[in-house]
Amino acid sequence: MKIYNLNVIKNKRINLRNNVLMPEKILWKWIRNKQLGCKFRRQHSISKYIVDFYCPTLHLIIEIDGRIHDEVVSHDIVRENYLKSIGLTIKRYAAKEVNDNLEWVLTDLKECCDNLSRQRTATPL
Repeated sequence: MKIYNLNVIKNKRINLRNNVLMPEKILWKWIRNKQLGCKFRRQHSISKYIVDFYCPTLHLIIEIDGRIHDEVVSHDIVRENYLKSIGLTIKRYAAKEVNDNLEWVLTDLKECCDNLSRQRTATPL
């Protein structure tokens, strides 16, 4: 059963890509084109959910949480539990962290990518 980039939410993904928030735009500038050593996709859908960034090689999701996430906590918990249940790792950063402390975010994210990469090569499928 296909769960990635379903056609039924393609227009929503396109709309999100075209109306990206500044923290996402900033982070995308630094993670696109394999700048962290792995390829990321933006506004990638997994089942009925659209994630901010996804690395298929590492099964890593990056979420940038703005103020709206304070209001939809229960939805985020259900969403996160589902994504974790299918073997995905989720890394969350507050929009304020991206805006105010980008260097720390990039260092933390690079460390996460390196750790996941080591785990994947140490545990053959």
